[in-house]
Amino acid sequence: MQRVKQGDTVEVVAGKDKGLRGEVVRVLIKKDRVIINGVNIMKRHRKARPAPGGQQIPAQIIEFEAPLHLSNVMVVCGSCDKRTRVGYRIADDGVKTRFCKLCDGDIR
Repeated sequence: MQRVKQGDTVEVVAGKDKGLRGEVVRVLIKKDRVIINGVNIMKRHRKARPAPGGQQIPAQIIEFEAPLHLSNVMVVCGSCDKRTRVGYRIADDGVKTRFCKLCDGDIR
């Protein structure tokens, strides 16, 4: 089970966007990174290039959310609204769930 999942609210704890919160858009498991909506915005300059049909696509500046490493974010608990470490517990029926280490409430 993953510590951070898609749809979780997380807070950035290190880097230029420290203190910002956002929703996880995507988790890149093999690279240990997450993409957060509205956080770590980067700009990419693209050259003008030909398009199909003989037209020309103009040069442009594209803004996108760059991935952050998992160690730089913490999950925000829904019940106590604080960033927290995540614990795991197994219920009597065998289902593994995540819980908040501060308030002992379940995380989603």
